[in-house]
Amino acid sequence: MTHRGSRVLHVGSLSRVEGEGALRLRVHDGEVTEAHLNIYEPPRFFEALLRGRAHTEPPDITARVCGICPVAYQLSACAAIEDACGVDIPPPIRALRRLLYCAEWIESQTLHIYLLHAPDFLGCDGAIDLARTHRRDVERGLRLKQTGNALLELLGGRAIHPVNVRLGGFHRAPTPGELRPLAERLRRALDDALETVRWAAGFDFPDAEVDADLLALATPGTYAIESGTPTVLRGDDTLTAFPVYAFPLHVREEQVSHSTALHSRLDGRRHLTGSLARFAISGRWLSRTAVEAAREAGLGDPYDGSVCRNPYRSILIRAVEVVYAVDEALRIIETYEPPSHPHVEVPPAEGTGHGATEAPRGLLYHRYALDADGTVTDALLVPPTAQNQGAIEADLRRAASRALAARDVTDAELTDLCERAIRNHDPCISCSTHFLDLTVDRTTGGSRARNTAYRPAARELPAPRERRDDPHHDRHRP
Repeated sequence: MTHRGSRVLHVGSLSRVEGEGALRLRVHDGEVTEAHLNIYEPPRFFEALLRGRAHTEPPDITARVCGICPVAYQLSACAAIEDACGVDIPPPIRALRRLLYCAEWIESQTLHIYLLHAPDFLGCDGAIDLARTHRRDVERGLRLKQTGNALLELLGGRAIHPVNVRLGGFHRAPTPGELRPLAERLRRALDDALETVRWAAGFDFPDAEVDADLLALATPGTYAIESGTPTVLRGDDTLTAFPVYAFPLHVREEQVSHSTALHSRLDGRRHLTGSLARFAISGRWLSRTAVEAAREAGLGDPYDGSVCRNPYRSILIRAVEVVYAVDEALRIIETYEPPSHPHVEVPPAEGTGHGATEAPRGLLYHRYALDADGTVTDALLVPPTAQNQGAIEADLRRAASRALAARDVTDAELTDLCERAIRNHDPCISCSTHFLDLTVDRTTGGSRARNTAYRPAARELPAPRERRDDPHHDRHRP
């Protein structure tokens, strides 16, 4: 069939993505009229499961949202609940949390680079095929991932769904003697991380540009990971920011018919969060080693505000972020002094708290409303992949349209092209399967009744909590 005819491309299961999803592409007279990333994994109702739980439970429960990035969910939950309870975390514990997050960045970004994304650039079907032709490269990637896992195991108790994280800090803090062997391992890992950047810089990157606003946390003077202020880079290169508590006022979610994941828009526009956004907004605050690696890789000079909007080059930025995470982990370990106590108490308080961190895939937002005894009365989780779906679908339409305009392509070629465009964004599909509106139809005695079990009203912002220590904190809340 020529590309001038009508055709429907349906990919029942995407390969090399985290979770299960599908793709539907409709073409008419050479024009792509529909591109749907179909998230068909069943919604898991985490937000409903959290209601009625004690305020100490969300960090452990939300860790189960994702087996690859549980720390992102744990620390976002901790930040939101600690905000609701008006508790500040002392610097030594904050440093340990950042170190734990660096561990997750190392293992998660490395997994995507080597096992999911690099095969696209090297003509391989997957990681096993890549290991046959690029054995030393894959071994380097596995060493890096194992280093991240080892750090996760020490700080979190285990690499998957860590058990050492709690409200206010940790159940147990490591000793300097326990961290010292990992510092030696991280120094070797830094060489592997730098070599990863050089390796990925040699890939052939198609020309492309994301047509979306970029959203990431920012903290002047440091590369934002476990905290920061939501910051937007518009298409005209202007920067705006808003407080974390205002996130739901700017990022609006809506249900779409083809997905169990919600779609989000930022101030009514399509947006993208993740490595491209972080590098564009905060690249100048990377470590000196990471900045030099970015320059040598052809990403420009972050100190001059270089912006990369090519989604194919996201693999390069992820590699630079691995360099930074290793470098930052070494810095924290070298200056580490154990806290006097591994955690501070977080007594229950009535109020609403907001927290956001930078998961490897992008900005992750949590909001919890608590009653006076600390029971969770409402919960809202906005994962990165749900925010990115609009930008991913726009990329699919653009990539498919360019291919169809250039030449006749088979369905197999179009499938490969579209899957590659999706993997550029490293979607965590399981993380994004939340649900807005569940309607149950029941039949009783020959009649039919419609009962709504979960309505959008649950997403309305609860009444704000007053912060006496900051008279401006609630000024712009609804």
